[in-house]
Amino acid sequence: MNDSSARLFVIAAPSGAGKTTLVKALVTRSPELRFSISYTTRKKRSNEADGVDYLFVSVDEFARLRAQGDLLESAEVFDNHYGTSRKQVEQHLQDGHHVILEIDWQGAAQAREAKPECVTIFVLPPSRDELEHRLRSRRTDSEEVIQRRLRDALSDMSHWSEFDYAIINDDLERAVADLEAILAGQGDSCATASAAVRDAVLQILP
Repeated sequence: MNDSSARLFVIAAPSGAGKTTLVKALVTRSPELRFSISYTTRKKRSNEADGVDYLFVSVDEFARLRAQGDLLESAEVFDNHYGTSRKQVEQHLQDGHHVILEIDWQGAAQAREAKPECVTIFVLPPSRDELEHRLRSRRTDSEEVIQRRLRDALSDMSHWSEFDYAIINDDLERAVADLEAILAGQGDSCATASAAVRDAVLQILP
């Protein structure tokens, strides 16, 4: 892969759609890819490692990074701040690697503005019931938080048509294959302009 072929792929999804699992599977299969590790102000979970899952920083440090223009995009999600290191993304691209950016729709809009050439992908759950099942199966949130995540997820999904591609994550293997096709420039069947994709998505949205 040479520098001119390196591209930024922005993947967004509502909470519970499974984008983290998808991205991890994709990066494992394609070692030439680089995953952009986001900054966050939220507390580290017991199964997470600093510098691997996220770059955990204080609210003041996050504010400093944003004020200095060090963030390609940033967003507030569930009262926590998330942001992408501009330097990290640029370095990976200069080294000739595709970069995978896993963020929410707000951050994707900012990334699209900063990098108009980026490729944007939205991941959806197969149904509202399955989304709720996935959120509950985590067993990490209170009922109040789960209901809030569900409301926010439905709102997030209304932005799917702003993306270049949409993937319905009803089967992990198929969803990863769809991602690989998009990265290879062969993802026409997942294009949001496709009537088939639009019909499938409208079966999910309330």
